[in-house]
Amino acid sequence: MSNILVIAGIVLVSVLVIIPAIVASFLRNVEAGTIRLVSWLAGGTVIYRGPGKSKEIPLLTTGTTISSKVINVDLDITDQTADLDEGGTPQPIKVRVLASAIVSVGDTDILIKTAANRFFAKPEADQVNTLTDLLSSSARRAINLLTHDQLFSAKGPSRALSAGQSASVAVAAAQRMALTASESGASMENLEDDDDPLAVIIRKACSRELTDLGLIFNSLNIKVVQSEVADARRRMSAAEAQATADIVQAQQARRAKEATIEAERIISDRQRELEQTKAGNAALIAQAEAKRQESLGLQRVAELEATQIAQARADAERVTIGAQAAADAEAIRIRVVASAQAESIEKVNKAIAAGGESYFRYRQIEMLPIIAPQIAAALAEARMITVSGNEDGGAANQTTNQISSVIQTILAAQLVTKGGMLGNSDDKK
Repeated sequence: MSNILVIAGIVLVSVLVIIPAIVASFLRNVEAGTIRLVSWLAGGTVIYRGPGKSKEIPLLTTGTTISSKVINVDLDITDQTADLDEGGTPQPIKVRVLASAIVSVGDTDILIKTAANRFFAKPEADQVNTLTDLLSSSARRAINLLTHDQLFSAKGPSRALSAGQSASVAVAAAQRMALTASESGASMENLEDDDDPLAVIIRKACSRELTDLGLIFNSLNIKVVQSEVADARRRMSAAEAQATADIVQAQQARRAKEATIEAERIISDRQRELEQTKAGNAALIAQAEAKRQESLGLQRVAELEATQIAQARADAERVTIGAQAAADAEAIRIRVVASAQAESIEKVNKAIAAGGESYFRYRQIEMLPIIAPQIAAALAEARMITVSGNEDGGAANQTTNQISSVIQTILAAQLVTKGGMLGNSDDKK
């Protein structure tokens, strides 16, 4: 029973420990950014690109790991350009180029094996030195084939052909290097047309050497191109730019001053026009006020005249009403008096008719002291001329009749005035 337990424990340990260890020895991790090369006894090589696992059998395979990450190489190159003077004599210009190149392991199995055997087999310091020397030599050759203006061109060789012979030499050199590097692969055939000419030449010049190391050229960044000529031109350009800026600033200041003067002139004109307008408005206001005062005076005069006319009309109406009332009162009085006189005369006549001649004569005698002076005055004022031409004494009779008529009239008036006969007759009755 104990033997069975021991055997079971051995089997369990084998399943849990020994077998996983054996499997792990057959499978190896390949990290990202690395490439695992496994060589077999038969001479074949299998390449595993991470991340993943590689199949390896101890004692039967040999494996090595290389980096597939890009390699950044900084370049600091100082050399002379291929400039010529007007007579065709070389007149090189010293320049300094600061650049940064990026290379990496090739994508094909052949390039990977070549990189593992020729490049990564060296120590890391030697790897960087090798790349620096290779890229620097290519860059120096490129600088020697280009002119100063081409090095400082923004883009493309077509924009840097300021010197015909130098440009022709640079293009011919680039074409020769392109032909030499045509065997390194199709990747170098599709260079962008607008790249910097220095970068184009460096790429084409070092592509063969990099291919021999199993590497490919990814990119080249020209950071700085320095030279005394460029510095002088830069200073000149800066001075010109500063002078232009000063001129522009002076022009702007002048324009601003002119604008300020013009604005002040316009403001002055506007203020003068405003003052004139104010003066005109004040005159118009004064005229309007004078007209208003005149209108008020005329209105007051008219109101006064209207008041006077109304007062006159009222006075006239009052006078008319008073006169009318007086006339009406006088007319009423006259009518009353006339009516009373008529009534008195009528009563006198009735009394005379009733009393007879004797009564009339009695009243005449009674009133003789009163009426005698009046009769005398009346007879004195009367101009009576009596002419008689017949024997009957008609004129004397007429005069006597006239005197009697006057006496009767006076007597009747005295009777009416004094109440005469009417009053006495009433008393007697």
